[in-house]
This record gives sequence, C-alpha cells and structure tokens, in this order.
Amino acid sequence: MFILKKPAKPHALGEPLLHENHKRPTTRREFLGAGMISAPAMVIAPAWVGALLKSGTANAALSPDIFNLGKDECGVKGAAAAGGLPFIAIDLAGGANLVGSEVLVGQKGNGMTNPQLNFLSTAGYGKLGIPGNMVPTSSAFISTALGIAWHSDGAILRGIMSKATTPATAAGTNGAVFCALSQNDTGNNPHNPIYGIAKAGATGQVVTLIGSQNSASGGNSMAPANEVDATLTPTKIATAADAVGLAGSTATTVDPVNTAILESQARISGGALEGAVGGALSAPAGVTPGVMLSSDPTADAALKKSVRCAYVKTANAADSLTASQLDPTKDTNIIGGATPIFTAADFKDNDVAKTAAVMKLVLGGFAGAGTISLGGYDYHDSTRATGETRNFKAGQMIGAILEYAQRVGSPVMIYVFSDGSLSSSSMIDTSTAGRNKLAWQGDNQSTASTFTLVYSPQGRPQLLSAAQQQIGYFSADGNVVSTSSAAANSVTQLAETAILNYMALKGTSANFQTVFPKQGLGATVSQMALTAFAPIV
Repeated sequence: MFILKKPAKPHALGEPLLHENHKRPTTRREFLGAGMISAPAMVIAPAWVGALLKSGTANAALSPDIFNLGKDECGVKGAAAAGGLPFIAIDLAGGANLVGSEVLVGQKGNGMTNPQLNFLSTAGYGKLGIPGNMVPTSSAFISTALGIAWHSDGAILRGIMSKATTPATAAGTNGAVFCALSQNDTGNNPHNPIYGIAKAGATGQVVTLIGSQNSASGGNSMAPANEVDATLTPTKIATAADAVGLAGSTATTVDPVNTAILESQARISGGALEGAVGGALSAPAGVTPGVMLSSDPTADAALKKSVRCAYVKTANAADSLTASQLDPTKDTNIIGGATPIFTAADFKDNDVAKTAAVMKLVLGGFAGAGTISLGGYDYHDSTRATGETRNFKAGQMIGAILEYAQRVGSPVMIYVFSDGSLSSSSMIDTSTAGRNKLAWQGDNQSTASTFTLVYSPQGRPQLLSAAQQQIGYFSADGNVVSTSSAAANSVTQLAETAILNYMALKGTSANFQTVFPKQGLGATVSQMALTAFAPIV
C-alpha cells in the first residue's frame, strides 16, 4: 500500500544536499557529492607540464632535432595515426539511481533472451523507485529507443532524448548494464577505468586522456590501483578557454615564434637527442646525468622520458594546431549554428561548459578518453523531484555527447557510474517534478549498477547475444545478486569489465590478458560471459 501525502521539499539544481544521517562534508569528494561545489573538467597529462601533447603532421618549420626526437623516442603521431574508440566516463558523485527507474534490470536469464525483461517483483521495482502502476511488466513502460531496455519515463532517458534529437543518433546507439554493488557516498570505489582505457589503446592527437576533478583518477571515484600510470595526472579543463590553452597559443594561425620558444624549453629541459648536449632531465646514460626523479633507475628513466617528451610534444602541437580547432564555442554543431546542441544561455552552466569542452576534445580526436564528474547526486531527501531533476540533467549531458558523435561521424563509448545508490520509500511524490513516483529515502549499495551506451555511425552496435545486454542480475526483491558475475561484488573487476567491453568494441579483447596480466576476470571463457558487444571498429 502506497501513502499519498505532501512530500518533503525538493532541492533545485545546484542546491546543496545535507542529510541528518550523514556527517558534515569535509573533503572535496563529499562537497561534490552534496552538490556544494561543481567538478571542473580536467585533462589527464603529465603534471610537470600541464598537458601531454601529441601533434598532427609536423610543420616544416619544426627544428630537425625536435622533430626527430618526437618521431623516434616520443611516439609523436599525426592526426590520421591517432585514434581508437573515443571513450567518455560520466561520474555522478553521491550515489545516483541508475537502474529500475532508469535502465531496466531483471533476474537471472535463460541464456538466450534479454534478462532485463525477466522482471522483478512489484516490491522489487518499488525498492528501485517504481510505483505499482508503473512497473515495466507492461510494455507501455518499456523503451528500447536506445537499443537497451529502459523505463519509458526514466529521467536520464528523457534527458538524453531532449539532446539526441537527430533520429540517426538513437538508431545508432546500443547499451549494456552491469549489475554490481558499490559503496555509498565515497570516492574510494575504484570505478574509473580511464587509465585502463588508455592502456587498451585510446589515443588522441593532442592529449591522451581528459578527466574531471583534481584527483589521481581525474574524477570523483578512484581508478583501480594497478592501472594508475604516474605519468598521467589531471590537468584542469573547466572552460573553452582551458581547452584552447592546449594549443600553446590563442592565435588563430600557427605562430612560429611560439613554436621556437617551446622548442627551446624542450632543449633546456633535456630534450636533446642521446649524445647531444642535454639538460637536467637528460637520459641517465647521457653526457649529463642530471637530477634523479626516482631511486629506481628504470623508473627514473621512464619519468625523465615522460617529462622530456611532454616538452617535445608541446612544441609539436604548437607547430600543427590552432586555438580555434580546440574551441567548442567555435564549433557550430555545439553552439551558434542553425540547430546547436547547446545555446549561449546553456553555456552559463558549468556542467554544460565542461561537457562541451570534453566532448569537443574527445570526439574531435584531440583526446583519446576522459571523465566528466557531475556533483549533487546524493539526493535521498524524501522527495522524488530532486532526483528526477538531477538525473534529467545528467541525461542531457549524455545525450549531447551522443548527438555530437553523430554529427561529427565518430563512434563513442560512454560509461556511467556512481558511488553506491539508494532505495525508495512508500511515499509517492505527487508534485509535477516528482511525476507520481516513489520518493528516495536513503542510501543502498545493494541497488547499485553501472551502464554503458555506445554509438556507431555504421548503425546500432550489435551484441554478442541478447542475453549479454545485462551482465549479472538482480534478485526478485530488487537487490544485486553478489555472485551473479565476477564484477558483481568487486568494483575493481567492474572497471575491468568496462575495459574488456571497450576492447571488444575495438576487436582487441583477445589481448586483454596480455595487456592486463593482473586482471581478475579469469580466463577467456569467463571473460566472454562478461562481454556484451561485437566489434564496431
């Protein structure tokens, strides 16, 4: 029996969420989860230089020593050589609802059909926020507009479709859901697969990775410890101006003076070739040993190479890129055109500005992969309106990415996760924003899950089988079954599952064990059970 009464006061977008049963926020992650600060976007790059830059085709003006060092030691690639499958992670800080009321989840399947549609009990759906008159046992409450089954009134889905307005966008999209526990309200969940995505082959013409927040992962949640690469650390990108700064100059044409200055910096910093006059960061075997960055000779050499190459790549980028190429405000697909994804008014919102900057860099091929953190998703305030409003906004950011991918003809994998989740009360929020759904009552890690959406300009990505649309499963009463997959009770292995599916989309999943020898997903047969997609690139 559901009780109809006036709900608690909802919280507007941007309004902080402070709960009586939570301690006062003291860390940056806790402030982000409560919505008391926004998360700036970041570029993952060597911290010593601010940005790890990869050039396009070298300009004839680039000095031979810098050109050769870039080509021979630093792996500088042209635009055509940079690539892979663009990847963007959406990190919702605070513990958002992602399934049941959003992406559908079901009980254990029969191995042939989509287990999302092996329905939970009415009480199970109630735990996930769905009142009895909206349970998806009725086809009226199921949408497959994006391939994956979704509750037809899901706020994230509605947000996505408000931005993914071109029919080809939805028609070229598919997804999968990963049923898995994760801790509530903490950044200690190693959710973020960004470093593993780089190891799996994500590359960009300008930077390797972009992320969100000044943290080791570039997001709210941690990255698995065994995947972290000390040479890739967050550099802030919160606005179009920050993205433009990656070109090394705000000039609209290549500036030879700026290029010459950056070449000099590379030489002073030890950028000369082996055997030539070097600086403080020359290779250990060179004429000038220089300072020691690590007591381990192998690590010292690797760190010095990273610093040296960062300067070289900066010079290469300045020689081949202009500011306008990286500026989302100059892209009429994003803003200012006949049918822009965002309006000028939208850009006053920090979440919009950083989403635009990140998707411009990743989907334009300037970055290989990245993370966008959105704050304020710890929304169990005894209303439904707050959660609906914030999930809708998250959906708008996801939809903008999908729509932009369609417009520029680029594939993309989007991975959405949050630190824990929540469960509902028996009270229906009858307000307009509450949409007559059950109010969110409190944190609940047993209802957590993550999902991925994949767009391909070649058409809707194919699954290995319908049964693979959902990895793992729920019990009838609305809880993740912790033994349902290798990822269901290990957030580290959940992140590895996301990486495995990234490699599957690239057609390289056979190399997963080689690239990640410490992985916990088991042998090839076990990995196949965790793989949703057939290759698209």
